[in-house]
This record gives sequence, structure tokens and C-alpha cells, in this order.
Amino acid sequence: MRKEKSIKVMSCCLVGRKIIIIFARTMIENISGESHLQGRVEVICGSMFSGKTEELIRRLKRARIARQRVMIFKPQIDTRYSEMNVVSHDHNSIQSMPVNDTQTILKQSVNYDVVGIDEAQFFDRSLVDVCNKLAYSGIRVIVAGLDMDFKGVPFGPMPDLCAIADEVTKVHAICVRCGALAYASHRLVRNDSRVMLGEKAEYEPLCRECYRKAIEEDARNARSGDLFEGKSL
Repeated sequence: MRKEKSIKVMSCCLVGRKIIIIFARTMIENISGESHLQGRVEVICGSMFSGKTEELIRRLKRARIARQRVMIFKPQIDTRYSEMNVVSHDHNSIQSMPVNDTQTILKQSVNYDVVGIDEAQFFDRSLVDVCNKLAYSGIRVIVAGLDMDFKGVPFGPMPDLCAIADEVTKVHAICVRCGALAYASHRLVRNDSRVMLGEKAEYEPLCRECYRKAIEEDARNARSGDLFEGKSL
């Protein structure tokens, strides 16, 4: 009996040591990974309300914890929550520099280890070259943006950024109609402009099937002249 108890105690000790070693290795890998990542491009994409900005902020704050020099940019037109900060729908925020063009991003990124870019779909396709140049110079570039516009068409430089990225993370909102993973952002108001800043009163995340039904319903209403009639905006 004593021998069996001794064996059990030793087994428990060995298992405990293994867990501690695995945990320690994971922590070391996490720390060293943040500190020694080479130049690269990471893209975070998805529909509206999918947590893209939330994930961008998380990665940038993690880089700062690792004592890396971090710079964040956003399009100057995005003033929904703040003129200066990048702010998620959950109201987490991080200070940023609003810019009108991608060349400013290139010039202002000197002497930084990590560069974050939010709402990348609002920039032109020159952003792809800028991100490549930064990555080749040894900078980690993290880009967040909508992969498609409200018509389901790939948005701005996002498809090209996904193509040249070292890592692409697609995040999903929840379809507000059926609860499945959302596929696209459906616009709730009458406005054909491709760029239209908005929130839950203007957009809803829908799965592929619910999005198809919504688009068909919009088309029927448009033909009958009753588009969005009776909806509270």
C-alpha cells in the first residue's frame, strides 16, 4: 500500500512538473515571439461588428507590453467615436495618427517596430506597396479592415493586402437574423455611396443566406418604390 501511494505521489509530482514546464515554455515563446518577430504583414478582416479593431488593439497593446515601439494610423475621415483615437465598437481605444494618404504612413513609420493601420479599406491601393516596404524594412505591420463593401464586393486594397500578407485572420460577427456566423454587412439605409460611415442603425451583419434574402428583398422594394418604407432608422 505504501509503495502504491509513493508511486501515485511521484506520478502526480511528475505531471505537475510537466505542466509547469509546458506553461513556462509557452510564456517564453510568447515573450520571445513578440520581441523578435521579423518584418511581416498581418491582416485582420471581416464584416462590420466582427471585432477587427478589437483584435488590432489587442495585438498593438501586447506589442507595447513587450516594450516595442508602436505607431497606429487611421483614415482621417473616420471620426465616428474619436478624431484622434482608434476605437472599437466595444469602446476600447488606443491613440492613433489620422492620415489622408499612405505616403504619410510610410514617412511617419520610421524608427518604429510595429505599425497598426485601422479601416484599411478606406485607403487606396498604394497601401499595399507601403505595407510591403515597411515589412521589408523589418517592421511588423498589422492591418484591419472590411473585406467587402455593402454590395458584397471586395473593398479597396483589402484583397491585395490579403494576398501579400504573411498571416490573414478572418473574424466573424454573428448574424442578427439567425445567429449563424456573419458573412457580410447589409446596409439598412438608402445610400448608394460605397463609403458611408455608420453603426447599428445603418448596417447589420448577416450570414450568407440571410444576406441573399435581404438583397433580394431590397431589390423587390426598390422596384416597387417602397425601399425601406416603414423602417425606423
